[in-house]
Amino acid sequence: MARDTTQVKAEGTETPKRGSGSAHVYKVLRNEIVDLALAPGSPMDELQLAERFSLSRTPIREALVRLSVEGLITTLPNRATIVSNIDFLNLSQFFDALTLMYRVTTRLAAGHHNPDDIARMRAKQEEFTRAVDARDALALIATNRDFHLEIARAGGNNYYTELFTRLLDENRRILRLYYSSFNDELPRRYVIEHDQMIAAIAARDIEEADRLASAHAEQIVTQIQSYITADKRVNARLPL
Repeated sequence: MARDTTQVKAEGTETPKRGSGSAHVYKVLRNEIVDLALAPGSPMDELQLAERFSLSRTPIREALVRLSVEGLITTLPNRATIVSNIDFLNLSQFFDALTLMYRVTTRLAAGHHNPDDIARMRAKQEEFTRAVDARDALALIATNRDFHLEIARAGGNNYYTELFTRLLDENRRILRLYYSSFNDELPRRYVIEHDQMIAAIAARDIEEADRLASAHAEQIVTQIQSYITADKRVNARLPL
């Protein structure tokens, strides 16, 4: 599900360019958290991270602040810092909000886009398709996010765009589970769904755009739910 930990460690121990230490640490840790190489609850100790990245504690602390703002790490009452737990208890609320944002932003894009918006959607779709072909889960999450945010921007409502950005960013690990459920080999029909959404938006077919966005969100929700709740017990049905 996650990348080879030897690869992750190698990435984390690269020497960053001068002046880019904080950004480098942030990028490496963010990718490890999203990719679940750093499990929920893992400690994030400043001294250990400073030793790992061969940096002072200042850039480490700056990177941790950015991760905290994104909700990826949490500081406990005893001042220990850990990788944030995934909020499975409130998944239904996340799914409800995610579905609504898929539908609302796609409907608005169909009604308010301009030709440049369509060109940007197609460019992001090309990036997403390359990530699918490469089976690169982190790139899938990033390019899928960028594709849907281009749709949101085309709708012209900044409040919806900001909310959608928050949903896609704060729950990247849930989306990581989604791609894991396919062993990172996403079926081509999901690439086709993006193409169909672009076509409906370009045609200003609001109802068709809504239908496609709703179906797209529904399969994501169904796939994540089935993956999380799958009964993986090996010995449950052994005759005793």
